[in-house]
Amino acid sequence: MSLTILFMPESAYGPTNNCIGIGDILRKRGHRVVFAAEASWKGKLTALGFEEDLVDLAPPSEEEQDAGQFWKDFIRDTAPEYRKSTLEQLETVTKPIWDALIDGAKYCEPQLKAIIERVRPDVIVEDNVITFPALLTAGKPFVRIVSCNPLEVRGEGVAPVFSGLPADDRSGWGAFEAEYDRTHREIWTAFNEWVVEQGARPLPDLDFIHEGDLNLYVFPEIADYTEARPLGDSWHRLDSSVRETEGGFELPASLAGREGPLVYFSLGSLGSADVALMQRVVDVLATTPYRFIVSLGPLHEEIKLAGNMWGAEFVPQTKIIPLVDLVITHGGNNTTTEALHFGKPMILLPLFWDQYDNAQRVHELGYGVRLATYAFSDEELTGALERLLGDTALRERLAAAGEEIRGRDGLRRAADLIERAGA
Repeated sequence: MSLTILFMPESAYGPTNNCIGIGDILRKRGHRVVFAAEASWKGKLTALGFEEDLVDLAPPSEEEQDAGQFWKDFIRDTAPEYRKSTLEQLETVTKPIWDALIDGAKYCEPQLKAIIERVRPDVIVEDNVITFPALLTAGKPFVRIVSCNPLEVRGEGVAPVFSGLPADDRSGWGAFEAEYDRTHREIWTAFNEWVVEQGARPLPDLDFIHEGDLNLYVFPEIADYTEARPLGDSWHRLDSSVRETEGGFELPASLAGREGPLVYFSLGSLGSADVALMQRVVDVLATTPYRFIVSLGPLHEEIKLAGNMWGAEFVPQTKIIPLVDLVITHGGNNTTTEALHFGKPMILLPLFWDQYDNAQRVHELGYGVRLATYAFSDEELTGALERLLGDTALRERLAAAGEEIRGRDGLRRAADLIERAGA
């Protein structure tokens, strides 16, 4: 039976690429796949074979915007705050992100209702961190995807989400939770009242999104928290969700002709907008005997690479990671899970949101090294490179884990579950 499946991803590359990967499998199975993405994605999804019925999250700009431009601008403007601790960021980064998300949800609510009326979906899939009441009140099976770190699903046995605090030391958990309550109680209360006014059920306490009829989360079993925080029967883990829509990649001659380990460096589509940080890392990497592929991001023209590097504004990440020996990342969930999918160790430089949680998890499990993003010394970065690249046992263990993760085929598992929800 052919289904009509409506995807609504957050307007950032991570969640959108995750939905693209799953949606592509469903489309190839003969289902109608429609994206209610944010308007700056216009044309980019139809080019991949999907239908678009797009929404504005704010009054439309008179100028044409790049995909996800709103969040790129937001991250650029708040970048100075990333030098603060996760506790301090609750008021200066995390709360403003929730404020912006709430404004977007309220602005697009009438548009979403109209889209649902036009599209008449059999299943609605949201990959975001905030509730859109129209998706819940449509009377159709609602699927929630968590493509951030799964600490987003709270529990007494795990560290507070966004904290980056260690699992084996609870001394800071209470203070972080108290500060989250202090900084977020008022905006959560007002948003919850609005959600109920739209006809949706109340939100869980201090959560900004409901559980779905079906809940999927992207995180490999080898790094998961389920022993400390078991999940209900509606929750299903996708060990990875690596899209198959990216083109091929051939190692540039400038790197292919050199010897030495190959490393991939990316701070994501948002983190790479911090040119000073990008350049600092690049300058340290230039002093090493290794080769580097660099994802330069939107301000690529302002970043100067060294002779042992090649980079571009956009690179096919899922085609590059299998070729390299190590990944340097901001700890975004897509890059983190993709690195584990291909069995690669990581150096992590978190900036905001769940990146601290991913970085801490990889570090405490021994799959990589978390560094202080703005305070690391040259020697700490070069030392981490040398140590991880020289750890043959770790690389063999991760390679075996990656083979197992790939065998679980998260994309098709997600597609199967979504099909079952709409049957």
